[in-house]
Amino acid sequence: MRPFRYILLLIAAMTTIQTSLAQRSDYKPEFTVGVKGGTTLSSVSFTPTVTQSLLLGYTGGISVRYIEEKFFGLIAEVNFTQCGWKETFDTDPYTYSHTLNYVTVPFLTHFFFGNRIVRGFINAGPQIGFFIGDSYKSNFDINNLPEFSQKSKVKEIYTMDIAHKIDYGIMAGAGIEFRIARSHGIVLEGRYYYGLGDIFNNRKKDVFSASHNQIITVSLGYLYHF
Repeated sequence: MRPFRYILLLIAAMTTIQTSLAQRSDYKPEFTVGVKGGTTLSSVSFTPTVTQSLLLGYTGGISVRYIEEKFFGLIAEVNFTQCGWKETFDTDPYTYSHTLNYVTVPFLTHFFFGNRIVRGFINAGPQIGFFIGDSYKSNFDINNLPEFSQKSKVKEIYTMDIAHKIDYGIMAGAGIEFRIARSHGIVLEGRYYYGLGDIFNNRKKDVFSASHNQIITVSLGYLYHF
């Protein structure tokens, strides 16, 4: 239950901030829809450890943003997100990467500062992801493994199926928005996501006791202001 406790604490903190901001002077509401695309750099936090470098992937989706109070708003998105891990092999000439595809739905609190032309912002909140498929790339046969020089390799990882189809965690990011016309805007944003759920089973008899997604995202988006 600990991951759900973290999410509840975050929501409670956001509600408190929203209440305090509501005491400010009147602000003309804004409603915005947008599209975006970008790059992901991801890994999976495994216990026991799997040596890795960041895996390059892609993301893109649509967003809805509503701002009613000065400095504060809410964002909901639906995105396609690639993540996973890219294993490293020390001196061995082997390569292996595993890409996971998700439909992700973040619900974010939006804090902003600046003016109508240029704004900086911070976004934070929970995200849920729905697993829709995966693929791997390797220069060796995963069903007939070679002899690795690193004896601590977790060899079972190559043939394990993704056990949990729903991923959930906490996301935070920051960026800058440029209003290029009365109704149009461009947004550049960086985000970090930490998964609170595991992609593999984590019982005592299982291979991994933890397997959390970690994702860095850099995206460029277009906004239309109604």
